Amino acid sequence: MSSSKSLTRYTRRALLVGAVAVLAGCGFTPIYGNNGSASNLRGKVAYDTPDTLDGYHLRERLQRRLGQTETAEYQLTVRTTLSSSSVGIAEDSTVLRATLTGTATFSLVDGTGSIVTNGTVETFSGYSTTGNVVSTRSAEQDAHERLSIALADLIVAHILAAQVADKP
Repeated sequence: MSSSKSLTRYTRRALLVGAVAVLAGCGFTPIYGNNGSASNLRGKVAYDTPDTLDGYHLRERLQRRLGQTETAEYQLTVRTTLSSSSVGIAEDSTVLRATLTGTATFSLVDGTGSIVTNGTVETFSGYSTTGNVVSTRSAEQDAHERLSIALADLIVAHILAAQVADKP
């Protein structure tokens, strides 16, 4: 290993340690920590997602990020719309690549019926259609799963950002 690479690695470590020390000194609390903004949600959210395979993947990812429902103090309702489009087309009109676009509208409501946060997120996932029927179908299913996971991550990011913004 060259000395410039080890110097770079050492510099990165030193910067990371310094950043952690600075954040700890200013009252930084990890979002998933004991007193973090997400701690009041962990295991307390009931999920209402579409009754589809995409909805299953979405709910599974939400549960991984916010916890399995132990005591439902919040209700997270998510509605999705998906669309597919051909993006790579050969000269002979053969579709080479397809894109799935997903939009999720969500609402997090507390036990009193008050909206904690709501919003809409959108992202996309692509897949190749150049293989045989089986590989193309497998690639499409994988793109659907990746899209559901990405939508769930965006929803969680929005919810956690709202939690942080509401904390003094």
